[in-house]
Amino acid sequence: MKIEIDPNKCIGAGHCVAAASDLFTQNEDDGLVVLLVSSPSAERFDAAKEAAGLCPTCAITIHENE
Repeated sequence: MKIEIDPNKCIGAGHCVAAASDLFTQNEDDGLVVLLVSSPSAERFDAAKEAAGLCPTCAITIHENE
């Protein structure tokens, strides 16, 4: 699995951080998403998918086969 973020779409809602704080955080200056782990373990797949699903601007893309 590979996680990709589009910071141009992010509005800083923070839902991703609430869902998976080990994978995402927010920039202290502007609140935009910061990806902590681009290729997490399979055990974190559900949390990554949840975070992507909660993003109101679809700024998170999960590539399952990478």
